[in-house]
Amino acid sequence: MFDLGAALAFAIAAGLLTLTPGLDTALVLRTAAVEGTAQARFALAGICTGLFLWGTATSLGLTALIAVSSAAYNVLRIAGALYLVYLGVRMWRREHSFEVSTAGPPIDGAGAHRWLWRGMLTNILNPKVGIFYVTLLPQFIPRGGSVISYSLVFTSIHVVEGIVWLTILTTAVRPLRSWLSRRSVVRALDCGTGTVLIGCGVALALERRSL
Repeated sequence: MFDLGAALAFAIAAGLLTLTPGLDTALVLRTAAVEGTAQARFALAGICTGLFLWGTATSLGLTALIAVSSAAYNVLRIAGALYLVYLGVRMWRREHSFEVSTAGPPIDGAGAHRWLWRGMLTNILNPKVGIFYVTLLPQFIPRGGSVISYSLVFTSIHVVEGIVWLTILTTAVRPLRSWLSRRSVVRALDCGTGTVLIGCGVALALERRSL
């Protein structure tokens, strides 16, 4: 029988971590403020897809390799660091030749895929997300319970929490779009988010971990 108490305990722990500001929050807030709600939703979908892929990999035992193998962890760590720095530099160098409208620029299929991939890669190339699942999920799985079943349920809970929280953030930004669309504010948001991404990328690249 499924243990609702274990699910509730995990939901509380994962919820607190979801509310903690991080790369996901910075990326979604910046996208909602500068690009528009539609683009932010695609970035949100990509982020949550990345979470689900990590959680599914954990339930199948694949991320155990990341947890125990220094080489595998370092490969993913360097790839993730380079990607974050790349995104950060692009935001710093981004030029605005137009004023952002309060409705946000129109989004086509290519634009949707770009924001979806950007959000997803931010998560997939971050080995800390995998370590989070490897270390946290087993603590809430009841003795004798199905590791795969509980891991997938817990992952789904975390993804839903992420969707709800990031949706709240994008909705909260909408009334401020008129002010946020000013060129100086957009530039400040790009530079601020770019700095956060570069800083996280450098920190990830310089990280040392003993196994």
